[in-house]
Amino acid sequence: MKVGGKRYKTVWARGGRGVFMINQNLLPFEFEIKKCGNHSQTVAAIKDMSVRGAGAIGAAAGFALAQAFLEAPQKSGKAFWEYASRAKREIEASRPTAQNLFYATRRVYAAAKKAKTVVEAKKTAVREAQAVADEDAATSRAIGVHGEPLIKNKRSKRGVTRVGTHCNAGWLAFVDWGTALAPVYAARRKGKRVFVFVDETGPRGQGARLTAWELRNERVPHVIIPDAAGAFFTSKGEIDLMMVGADRIAANGDAANKIGTLQRAIACAAYGVPFYVAAPTATFDLRCPNGERIPVEERSEDEVLFRSGPDEKGVMRRVLVANPGSKARNPSFDVTPAKLIAGIITEHGVIKRPNAAKIKAFFAKHCPERLR
Repeated sequence: MKVGGKRYKTVWARGGRGVFMINQNLLPFEFEIKKCGNHSQTVAAIKDMSVRGAGAIGAAAGFALAQAFLEAPQKSGKAFWEYASRAKREIEASRPTAQNLFYATRRVYAAAKKAKTVVEAKKTAVREAQAVADEDAATSRAIGVHGEPLIKNKRSKRGVTRVGTHCNAGWLAFVDWGTALAPVYAARRKGKRVFVFVDETGPRGQGARLTAWELRNERVPHVIIPDAAGAFFTSKGEIDLMMVGADRIAANGDAANKIGTLQRAIACAAYGVPFYVAAPTATFDLRCPNGERIPVEERSEDEVLFRSGPDEKGVMRRVLVANPGSKARNPSFDVTPAKLIAGIITEHGVIKRPNAAKIKAFFAKHCPERLR
């Protein structure tokens, strides 16, 4: 990702100690690099969504656990591992729906456990966390390669493929490239004509604020639409296909993504528009049999009741946008049944019309270690 001509990743670490990230809470009005000097600060950044998106959360979680290993006392092996275990639980409690988070913490912890000494465990945790982040960027790029052929300009009479999105699953949601937007970026680099319908994605506006910011930086033609208008544009034949990300995919192909995704999938099914989920294999939870078992995070009602943004003088303000005294409910995710999904785009290829048998066969071929 380039910002002002300079290349950035979404989240990165230096020596395992300082964790740096693009502060997504300030975008698109202000660009800031946030530094987290210890694992508690990184956990706080995950919780308050300074860093968000499946892959970026996973990378940040891996870095946070590496920080915890570096912070852990070395006086006794027992105290060292107790500190690391507590930190792991703290990190995993920060965003309970995001499977990439658990993938990263389990992987970093398991790698460190194999070390013979405390000093070696610290070094191993740092290396493994970096490996998780590097692989996230590589898999996202591969998702772009496998998803790009789905963008066919002949779909539209205008010679432009019109892609619908929900929430943000681009550069900012992963270490680099993204998932749902990676095929769009890959198609643009091949000279294909693409137009993106960007759901605003309430209540935090990740589409209007983050996806639109990315697309404008990449000079991809797009328009922001209200969440409630998605079905309207789908019914009018103005959207050729939908591409969304996922925060957790069950073993049968049910996919959890930002709240509002399910209604877009239902509209696509009603009007014959292909609905694709783009996600790395790290997002699959093969121990979760179906979407009913995916925990859905419910966040503060204040995200629904209040909005933040610059006023006419450019001063950031937080204002009440709902009836004073009314309460709100704020589930962060919903689950789209596999039967509504045309395909899941992964770094190893597309799982068409996913179900439990196809997913098991796919992992047996490409990631057999995940089935053990």
